[in-house]
Amino acid sequence: MDKRSRRKNPLYRSFGYAFAGIFRTISGERNMKIHCFAAVMVVLFGIALHLSREEWFVCLILFALVMSLELVNTAVEATVDLATDKFDPLAKKAKDAAAGAVLVAAIFAAVIGLWIFVPKLLALI
Repeated sequence: MDKRSRRKNPLYRSFGYAFAGIFRTISGERNMKIHCFAAVMVVLFGIALHLSREEWFVCLILFALVMSLELVNTAVEATVDLATDKFDPLAKKAKDAAAGAVLVAAIFAAVIGLWIFVPKLLALI
């Protein structure tokens, strides 16, 4: 059966697969758990420090960026692991680049977070 003759899944199933991927990544990947913990801490501190609407907007964009890249990184790692079980320089390059993308986003998110939170914390002193 070719792709055109197969019946497409209903839209709700596509969402189900997407949510399953998110929950599987949260439950199975240590780094995603760290990102989720960081997001919860930002939300708690944001509530306590009365972030502005614009500051919340920036935080939400950063959550989405870092967590989305972590999901893509997990997908790249799983795909590479599926393709080969032996060391391959190209496999290493793909996995390292995907991990690097997450790291770059996380570093910038942390810097922007400090930019938002440090003045608010200093104002309390």
